[in-house]
This record gives sequence, structure tokens and C-alpha cells, in this order.
Amino acid sequence: MHSPPSIQISLPQPQQHRHHVHVHVHANAPLFFLNSPLLFLSHYFNVLMGKTKIFNFFANGTSNYMLPTSNTIRQSLVNRPSSHKDCFPFSRFGFLRRFIPSRKVNGGSKTEDEEKVYSWLYTLAQTDKNLVFEYVRSTERGLSFTEAERRLRENGPNVPLEYSFPRWWHLLRNALFHPFNIILIVLSVMSFIARDSPNGFIMLVLVFISVTLRFYQEYNSSKAAMKLSEFVKCPIKVQRCAGRVVQKELVVQVDHRDVVPGDILIFEPGDLFPGDIRLLSSKQLVVSQASLTGESWTTDKTADIREDYTTPLLDLKNICFMGTNVVSGTGTGLVVSTGSNTYMSTMFSKVGKKKPQDEFEKGLKWIFYLLISVMLVVVTTMFVVNYMTSLDLTQSVLFAISVASVLNPQMLPLIVNTCLAKGALAMAKDRCIVKSLRSIRDMGSMDILCIDKTGSLTMNHAIMVNHLDYMGLPQEKVLRYAFLNSYFKTDQKYPLDDAILAFVYSNGFRFRPSKWRKIDEIPFDFIRRRVSVILETEDRHSQFFGRFMVTKGALLEVLKVCSFIENFDKDEICLFSSDDYQRILNLSEDISNEGLRILGVAIRKLEMTQTCETSNGSKREDEDIEKDMVFLGLITFFDPPKDTAKQALWRLCEKGVKAKVLTGDSLSLTTRVCREVGISTNHVITGPELELLDQDTFHETVKRATVLARLTPIQKLHVVQSLQTVGNHVVGFLGDGVNDSLALDAANVSISVDSGVAIAKDMADIILLEKDLNVLVAGVEHGRLTFGNTMKYVKMSVIVNLGSVISLLIATLLLKYEPLTSRQLLTQNFIYSVGQIAIAWDKMDEEYVKTPHKSSERGLFMFILWNGSVCTLCDVATLMLLWFYYKAYTDVTQKFFHSAWFIKGLLLQTLIIHLIRTEKIPFIQEVASWPVIFSTVLTSAIGIALPFTSIGKVMGFSLLPLSYFGFLLLLFLGYFVVGQAVKRFYILVYKKWL
Repeated sequence: MHSPPSIQISLPQPQQHRHHVHVHVHANAPLFFLNSPLLFLSHYFNVLMGKTKIFNFFANGTSNYMLPTSNTIRQSLVNRPSSHKDCFPFSRFGFLRRFIPSRKVNGGSKTEDEEKVYSWLYTLAQTDKNLVFEYVRSTERGLSFTEAERRLRENGPNVPLEYSFPRWWHLLRNALFHPFNIILIVLSVMSFIARDSPNGFIMLVLVFISVTLRFYQEYNSSKAAMKLSEFVKCPIKVQRCAGRVVQKELVVQVDHRDVVPGDILIFEPGDLFPGDIRLLSSKQLVVSQASLTGESWTTDKTADIREDYTTPLLDLKNICFMGTNVVSGTGTGLVVSTGSNTYMSTMFSKVGKKKPQDEFEKGLKWIFYLLISVMLVVVTTMFVVNYMTSLDLTQSVLFAISVASVLNPQMLPLIVNTCLAKGALAMAKDRCIVKSLRSIRDMGSMDILCIDKTGSLTMNHAIMVNHLDYMGLPQEKVLRYAFLNSYFKTDQKYPLDDAILAFVYSNGFRFRPSKWRKIDEIPFDFIRRRVSVILETEDRHSQFFGRFMVTKGALLEVLKVCSFIENFDKDEICLFSSDDYQRILNLSEDISNEGLRILGVAIRKLEMTQTCETSNGSKREDEDIEKDMVFLGLITFFDPPKDTAKQALWRLCEKGVKAKVLTGDSLSLTTRVCREVGISTNHVITGPELELLDQDTFHETVKRATVLARLTPIQKLHVVQSLQTVGNHVVGFLGDGVNDSLALDAANVSISVDSGVAIAKDMADIILLEKDLNVLVAGVEHGRLTFGNTMKYVKMSVIVNLGSVISLLIATLLLKYEPLTSRQLLTQNFIYSVGQIAIAWDKMDEEYVKTPHKSSERGLFMFILWNGSVCTLCDVATLMLLWFYYKAYTDVTQKFFHSAWFIKGLLLQTLIIHLIRTEKIPFIQEVASWPVIFSTVLTSAIGIALPFTSIGKVMGFSLLPLSYFGFLLLLFLGYFVVGQAVKRFYILVYKKWL
């Protein structure tokens, strides 16, 4: 036979690769390439322009077998050196990419990497199994040992993802060079230069706390995706050829890391697939794809089929994927993709991607940049004015540093982390392990919770519902024989057997198994998918006298061995007709649409001497005895929802958190469970349907849908990203499987359970020790309390600090001396800052915790603009009083002015928290928690008493008249009145406060 003609194409490469690529296309290769030259050329140029290690699809004389893939989405985790592979040709432009925000989300469309993998696998799935060798340049004998070693050197080890962890000093550098830390470090250095060591040490301690916390979190999160290696750690049998003259096929065992494209894999039950495989032969092959889909059901695979593009990728019958495993059957397959080019690796390449900054972090950065800007202008101005007035350089520098220190919210990291740690301890009492403190704050902002059905909403164990004949009517005889089968089988008890036994015992049926005797058993296997037991009874007074074989299992497999059917209405056994078969299928479809699982039950009466052994004692084939059976009926099961699920979902809904179900299970089963727990099923969709949508339709569908079933891991990721970017939601995700890891990694709040797989727990921010959604309700409450208290301090400290500095600037310009000395200013700031730590133990208004809240840059700016002006107005009023009433503008009254300004500033800063912390009228409609009240009283007492002590004399304070304290009382009353009026107008305009 002549070999088919070939097409030789020679294309030039770019200048840096000055040699030719000879592309060999087999004439019988799929028309996908031959009939579309433009598409073929586009693939070629994608190869030339690939951003990572280049894999030429048809390179002659090499093993570069696949379309190119890009791993740029892992750049935040994998610290790869910059090169020409970056989109920007020069590193200086690449650096600018860090400042270019991007909110693009792929939605329903695939990324470039996914599209290449999909195209490659679909092409092989459509190709005849005898022609697939051409694509990976292999033979039916397999690769030679020399060629396999060469390909291994060229392509590298077969690992899912090529991880190169960032060095610890890179993580430390990222944690250190934060705007807030830079401010503190600069001020600390300046303090040491100006011989103000105590203040310098305090700032360095705060920097150390902030850097340590961030470094610890980033170092731990960077290692999460390494758990993927668990799925491929096993020896692999491959077929290799050896011999120089006459080549012979040898079956050898190699490590999974040494498998290369073109290897012929030999597999049996229990084996893991080390790469993406195109089946060459199969015998009753059953594969579990739970690692990719999350479904516990198995899928049949066969080599003798040619698929098309209408079949979903994970449903391809002739393709097996890396990380999946053989349940039963045997076969051989051609390795077509390994390492980072497999479907699983493309899918999990998104693992470890740095989450985008939330609005709170963006707001903090905006505040830092605002403070730096104000600091550069105001502090410089005050330094110049003070120096021109005093002509004392050291004193002017110390005063400028003190002002800059006042402007900086020094206690921010301590108070933020104290609030978060307090929330973590509260959640620990509810049996939650909080791994990421940030997640507690995000839970307060969370407005959508995506959950997987299995185990989250349901009890994760089946209960029996009914026992029906072929007409759909309950029949006790069906239950009797199903019970006997489950009672006497010994090979392995399954949860469905326990459900049948529990149903019989709890409903008072008396089937008297003691009257029966077990003769033999044909155990369950994944090929037959049924179990048979042979029983007999010698009770001649019973209608069930004799020896029977009772078979129970998957409905279609039971129907295969049935030749008769029992008609209970006529009390007779009839031949099994095609009408009966269709009626049973229709009945099972209706039952499945209600979310129930089904088992078939059949019996056969045997001769008293008939068993599973022949007369000479050898084993009879199962098919010899499992035949000509009488079909009795169906047993239905249901995985019931948890008793607490409906209540928890209702409580979440009351708090403004909507639930969406994202699962790999069937739509019918999912919708039934959702109806049981109160989740709307008016808008439902499946993964294959999402696959067909364009990007805009995808986003709109995701927004409306409450139930999304049969989703792949990548689709779960796209749904979460769509809700975050297009929907502008804060998304939580609850999952415990490998297939949930992508969505967990992308979600703002990722939640897993203690029984989840390792990678899911590593990805999770919060781990539940119990699968109870009520714990999440408590977590949302803790999160909103934490978020609210954090926002109190952030907004209050910025208002107070900016107002104080602006007031100091005004006073400096008017007076001939400093409004406060550097020592007085730092003391005032220290006492005030320490007193504000009590905010972490404050409470929130009941109305506040009922709805989710998010921070925003614009909201912070407007809040500061409205309320900061009131604070400055109060300071200016005090300045006018001291200037015009007490004539405190000369050098003689300098100590008096310092004392008055110190006490006023400290009391105002301490009392302002009561105005900011609530929408209501402070001290009348709402009173702060006792720690805040105690802190306010203690701080105020220290501030008032300090000028009257010996320490006050050393610091340069003088005694104040009682009339000044009367003025302060009127001043603060006026401040609260004006501040409350501004608060009401602000709420009226912006519909929110904190």
C-alpha cells in the first residue's frame, strides 16, 4: 500500500531564529488545517510570537508537538526573569505595565492558552486513532529510548506547572516598599538625625509589624499551587522500542516526570494519567474525572470513535486528561500533551494569581498619596516659616518632623490588624480557622456567596424515597428484594445499601431475612455496574419459596439482562417488550428531572442446584447466569438538604448576601435541592450552554442566573471574575474540591472545609471545621463589625490629622512662635493614638450590620472634605479666642498658648470618635462600648491633668484659667451640633455614613 501524499511547507523564521521550519502535514490529517490556510498560518505565527517556551506544532525533526501556550497569568506567583517574551519589548516599558490598571475579564470566551489546548485536543479527537501518531511524530511501536531522552531534555520534566518560587528577599522587598512604610521609614531616619530617638524607634516598630504580617501572608500563599503534584505522583507503564537493526517493543516503567509526548501509555485500574491522552485501544474503560469536574460519577471512554466540536471537551470519549484516573478496564493511549501544555495545567495555571486590590486597599493607597502630597507642601511651608522666625535650624527640623509624624496615621496597621485579629478570634469560637485576616474584612463587604451544592447545601448522604414498578406505582415486592440484596451482599457496602436498610427498618417492614440463606454473590464492578446475590428459602408456606438471584444496580445495566417484566396489576410475568423498555426510560427520565437517583431491581428464579459454579467446580461467567431476568422496578434516592441550610440562606439574604450555586452536578438534581432550600430556580443555566454565549451575553446571564450546573473549573473561575469585575460585587466562594481551586483562588473570600482536599484548603482564606452555613452568617456579622471599626479609625484619623496640620499651618503663619513644640506635639499625638486602640472593641449600629458595605476613593475624599472642614473650623475658633480674648500672640504668652492648644487638640481628637462612629446622635441615641468610653475618659483626664503636673512643667506647660475650660465646653457642644448637622446632610446626599 502506498503512503498518502504529504504537503511540505517551508516558512522562514524571524531574524533571531535564522533557520527554516519544515512543516510536515499528513494528507489524511483533519481538514481543520488543510482547508483553512489562514488559520494554519495564524497558528504558525502564534508560534513565532509565543510569550513563553515555544512549541512548534509541526516542526520537522523535533518533538515540539503542540501549539504554543502562554503562562503570563502566573507572573504574580512565578517570579520569572524578564525577557523579550514580555508584551513590552524593553524592560523599562514592562515596568510601566504595573501602573496600567486592567479590568478586562474573558467572560464566556477562552483565553489564548485555553483556545490552543482546546483546538489541539479537538483536532486529535476528530482524527482516526491510526493517524494521530503523525501529530506527535511517534510510531505504533512507541518512541526509542534515545528519542524519549532527547524530548525529555528539550521539553523538561513532566510537571503540571513549572514553578519557580520568588526568593524570600523578593517577597520582603514587596512587603517593605509600601507607601505607608516609606513614610514611616523616612520620618524615622529624620528623627534619628534630629536626635529624637524615641519617636524614631516607635516608627520602626510599626514598620516591622506591618512588614512581618504582609511577608508572612505572601510567603504562605505563594506555595499553594504545589499541591497539584499530588495528582501525578505514580510510576507509569510506557511502550518503548529498542534495537538498531530489528526494533522490538518493550514495556518499561518510568516515573511520571519522565513521560514525554509520543509515548504510548499502558494503563489499568487505579492508574493516573500523567498527561493528556488520545486513546488507541480500550476494553470496558471507565474513568473518574472528579479531579476536574467535581462529579463523583464515572465516565465511559473508548478509542473507537471520532468526536466533533459539538461535544464538550470533558465529555470527549477518546481523550483522557492529566490528573484523572482509571476506575476499571484497560487500554493503551498516545501521550499528546505533557507538563504545562495539558488541559489541567492550563486550567490551574491561574492558581496563585495575585488577587486584585479591593476598594479598601485602594482607598488606603489614595490616603497615603494624599498625605504625602500634603506633607510635601505643608511641612515644607511650616519649616520655612518656622526657620525664618526662629533662625534655629535644629528646632525647625524637629518641628517639621513632628508635624509630619502627626499627619501620618501611625497606629493604622496596629489598629487594622487588631480589628482583624479580634474578628478572627470571634470566628474561632464558631469553629472557623481564619488563614487570611483580610478575608474577615472582605466578608463584611461580601454581597454574593457562590456555593457548591454537594455537602454545602445537602447532607452528602442519600436517603431512600420510593420503590416503584414499571408503571411508577409503589410496590412492596420491589422493596423486599432490594432489601434482601443489600442485606446479604458482603463484598462492599455502599451508602445506597445503608439507605435501603434504613428505609425498611424505620418504616416497619418485616421481611424476615433470617428465613433466607445466602448461596453465592456476584460482586459489583464498574463494568457491569450491578451486584447479584443468590438466596434461597425453604419456607414452603411462603410465596417466595425457592432459590432466587436478586440483582440490583444501574438501571440500564439491569435492563440489559432482563427478558421479562412483572405486571403487578395482572399478577403475571410478561415478555419484556420495546414499549415496556421505553416506558421505563421515560419514567426514569421524569424521576431524574426531579433530582432523584435510581437503581433497578430484577430477579430470576433458579433451580435449587444452580449457582455461579459449573458442575466441575470452575467459575461460571457472570453473563451466563445474569440473564433472562424479570424486571421488578425502581428504587429512588435523594440527597436531602441540611436542616440548617434554608435558615442560613434566609439569614444571609436578610443581610444582603445573595446565594448562587455553582456546581458540576446535573441541573435537575441541583434545581431540586435549590428549591428545597429556598434558592430561586427561575434563572438556571448549564456549562455547555454558557460555552456558546458571547462575552456580553455571558456577563448578563451570570448576573441573572442563580443556579449554574455542569460547570468546569474554568467556567467557575469565569463566573466569579464576571461577578467581580463587570458586576462590581465582592464575591465569596465555598468549595472543597480540586475543581473548586480556581474559583477559590479568584474569590474575594475563599472558604473551604476541614474535610476538603489539600489544594482547596491551601487556597482558602477561611476553613470551616463544620459544614454549616450558619457559621458564615456569623462570619458576615464579624466581618461587618471589623470593617466598620476599621473605617471609623481610617476616616477619623485622616480627618483629625489633616485638620490638625492645617490648623497648625494657620497658627504658624499668624504667630511668631510654634503653636506647639515638637515634644508637645509628639506627646499629644502619642496619647491620642494609644487611646484609639479601643476602637477595635467598639460596637456597630444594628442597621449597619444588616447590609454589605464597600469603601471607595471618592467616598473617602468626600467624607474628608465634608467633615474635615468642621474640625478645622473648631480649631480656627479656638485660635481666634486665644488671639482676641486672651491676647496669646506674644512671646510672653507662649506657654499659655501651648497649654491651651495642647488640651484643646487632645480633647477634640478624643471626642471626635463619638461623632464619627455612628449615624445617630452620640451620647443620646447611641452610646459607644465601654472600652471606648473608658479610653475617652482616661485620655481626656490625662490631657487635662498634664499641664498641672511636674511633667507638664518640664514640657513647658502653664496653668490655665477655669474660664478656658468653660469655653472648651461650649466649643465642643457647638462642634457636636454642627458636626451632627453636617452628618445628616451628608447621609441625605450620599445615602451612607461609614
